Amino acid sequence: ALELIDFKNALEQFQNLVEKMIIQKTKESADLYTKDDDEVDYEKFYTTTHKLFGPAVKDQNVQAFFRKIMSNPNERPEWLEIFGCFTEESSDMSSPSKESMVLLVSEKQQFTHSVVKRKDVIKGIVKVPLLHFTVTASQKGVLTVFSKKSYFSYSFYFHQDTTWISGCDYLPNLKYVVAVAESTIILWDYKSNESRSDGFVIKPMKNCLLCVCTVTVADDLTQDTILMGDDKGYVYLLTVTSDDFIMKQSKAEKESQFKVLDSESFNIPKRKLHDDWVGKVKYFSALKRFGSCSTDSINSFVLDDIKRLEDHLPVKEFSVPKGVNAFTYCGKAKVIVTGG
Repeated sequence: ALELIDFKNALEQFQNLVEKMIIQKTKESADLYTKDDDEVDYEKFYTTTHKLFGPAVKDQNVQAFFRKIMSNPNERPEWLEIFGCFTEESSDMSSPSKESMVLLVSEKQQFTHSVVKRKDVIKGIVKVPLLHFTVTASQKGVLTVFSKKSYFSYSFYFHQDTTWISGCDYLPNLKYVVAVAESTIILWDYKSNESRSDGFVIKPMKNCLLCVCTVTVADDLTQDTILMGDDKGYVYLLTVTSDDFIMKQSKAEKESQFKVLDSESFNIPKRKLHDDWVGKVKYFSALKRFGSCSTDSINSFVLDDIKRLEDHLPVKEFSVPKGVNAFTYCGKAKVIVTGG
């Protein structure tokens, strides 16, 4: 509450400063202004603003705000703009760089982990808004869960000789992190505090898995459904239940602390939708459809019901020269955008 009061006081002083600048500039334009010691120039505006808000404001935003007032005092900028937040785009806005046209985040937090190896890269990053989670997977096998709410992070290194992880997602019902690595499906129980490398490995898969996502449709809290794409153009549908872990666990062999489950014991429908690598799979709850894309120029993008993976009915697809590498859906505009 005290911080809120302090900010309100600082904001009130800032707005008074802006009003003073506008009056000063208006008088200057009408040749009615006489310079005195109380004049607000850029140096005084810069110093006062930083004194009021501290490091929360950046130099380029202070400069852009000052220039905007000086160029057109009749069109007052919103106070949010001093923090780099623009409520609307304006062709009249004067700015030192194009960077000022976007939302600038003044506070960043960097996470580093000793387990991350040199020359490693992030291959997947997924936000879980309901739990304030962010899940990441690196190419060389580091899976991490970051929690914004409680500021903790869990990581483990999935040891392998040549296998590279190519994607990850979060299973909201079973509360596992899922990742795919060539012929392997990894299910990590990040909640295990005693051993951070508890989980299951489903293998072998016939082809190399390249991407994975969760299908959020079922209300059954005991299961999750996963979509995967491989390097031969196939899209897979795998439903995992809590019973699978219990029933198949006794037959599983040990690999480190991950229990290996035979892929043959699962029902995994698949269908060849593309003639090249599947670059991305995604399920859109609003459309009740899944999408998959490929660099295939003929069957570049598919958008249809997940039931099409279990039958042989025609699918809705379209072609793009040299294929599609990425896609997304905007519910507000009701459009799907692809990038090739």
